[in-house]
Amino acid sequence: MFSRDKWNEIIEALSANPFRTLITAFGVFWGIFILVILLSASQGLQNGIKRQMGGLSTNTMFMWTQATSKPYKGLPQGRNFNFKNPDVDALKRDIDGLLYVSPRNQLGGFRGSNNVVRGTKTGAYNVYGDYPEFILQQPMNILKGRFINYGDIANNRKVTVIGEGVIRELYAPGEEALGTYIKVQGVNFLVVGVYKSISNMGGDAEESQKQLYIPFTTFQQAFNYGDIVGWMTITAQDDKPITDLKEDIFKFLKNRHTVDPTDERAIGHFDLYQEFKKINGLFSILTAVSYLVGGLILFSGVIGIINIMLIIVKERTQEIGIRRALGATPAVIIKQILTESVALSLIAGMAGIIFASVVLWLINFGLEQAPNSDQIPIVNPSVNLGVVVIALLILVVSGLLAGLIPAITAIRVKPIDALRTE
Repeated sequence: MFSRDKWNEIIEALSANPFRTLITAFGVFWGIFILVILLSASQGLQNGIKRQMGGLSTNTMFMWTQATSKPYKGLPQGRNFNFKNPDVDALKRDIDGLLYVSPRNQLGGFRGSNNVVRGTKTGAYNVYGDYPEFILQQPMNILKGRFINYGDIANNRKVTVIGEGVIRELYAPGEEALGTYIKVQGVNFLVVGVYKSISNMGGDAEESQKQLYIPFTTFQQAFNYGDIVGWMTITAQDDKPITDLKEDIFKFLKNRHTVDPTDERAIGHFDLYQEFKKINGLFSILTAVSYLVGGLILFSGVIGIINIMLIIVKERTQEIGIRRALGATPAVIIKQILTESVALSLIAGMAGIIFASVVLWLINFGLEQAPNSDQIPIVNPSVNLGVVVIALLILVVSGLLAGLIPAITAIRVKPIDALRTE
C-alpha cells in the first residue's frame, strides 16, 4: 500500500481515459453523497422533535377521570367521579417504580373568558396548580426569580410564576414583574418568577408562554376545589416504562373509587412514553430507508466500477500476460486489480463525503440565519463519526466487490493467449 511504483501504476491505469474514469466514479460519489444527506436529514428531524419536546420527561403519563361506562356495585353507569389528594399519596406509597406523581388543577385558558387582571389590563390564560417537581417533568427556563417550592405548598402561599407572554400583554415594556401582584379570579398573587417554555409539544408555541403556575394547595384553597385533583402527571423511573405500570395504576385507582375493573372509559390517559416510542420507530424506519436508498444508488456505482475494471483488464491483457510469463502469481495480479478498484472507490467516496459535509455546513448556516429558526422542524442535520466509518467500510467492500470479477477474469487468461492479444 505504501509502494510509490504501485501507486504510480494505479494512477496511470485510471488516468489513461480520465473522462471515462470520472463518469464511472460519479456513481460512487453520488451514492455516498445521497446516503450522507438522507441520514443527516433524518437526524435533523429527530433533533427538531427533541427541541420541540424541550427536555420533556418522556417516561410520563397524563391521567384524568371520565364518566363510567358500566354500573358497578349498585352505582349507575355514567357516574362522574374525581381523583382526590389521598390518591396521590396512595400511588406514591403502593405502586413501585414511580418517580414523580404530580397532581394538577387548571383554570381558564386563552380560548376562555378573561381571568387574570393587572391594573386596567386583562387576559385569558391557563392557570395551573402544581407541585415543585412538575418543573422536572416539563422543564422550563426560569428567567427571573424561582419556581414554586415546598414552602409555598406547606403554607398555601399566594405566589405565582408567569410566562413571558403574560408580561408582554399585562406589563409595560421594560417594567419589572417580580414583586408585583396580579389578580386571578379576584385573588391577588405575588409574582415570584418568570419562565420561558422550552417545549412546544401539544400546543401553540406562543400560547405556551402565556400560562401561570401557582402552588397546588393554594389553588385548591383559593378557588374552592376542596381536595379535588383535576388530573395527574405521573413519571416512572428510567428502568420501568410507564406503559408497563399503567394497568396496575388504573386497577389500583378503580378499586379506590369503586369502578368496574373492566371499565375502559372511566380513566382517560395519554401515554407519552408510548407515543415517543412510535416516533423513535418512525426515525428507525427513516434511517433504514436512507441506508436502503443510498445503498441502491451506491450499488449502481459499483456496477459502473466493475464495468470500467473489466475494460481496463481487457486493455491490459497483454501486460498481464507478460507479468504472468515473468513469474507473477495469480495472487499478485488479483491484488493489483483489487487495489486499483478500492482506490477508485475510496477516492470517489471520500469526495462524496467531503461534498456532503460542505452542503450540510451551508444548510446549517442557513438554518441559523433564518428568521424564526426555532420554529423550523429541522435542527442541525448532521452525521456522527460512526456513519463516516460505516461509509468508509462500505467503500472498501464496494471496491473489493467491484474488482473481484475483473480480477478473476484476468487470471483465467492463459499467459500464452494474453501474449498473442493485439
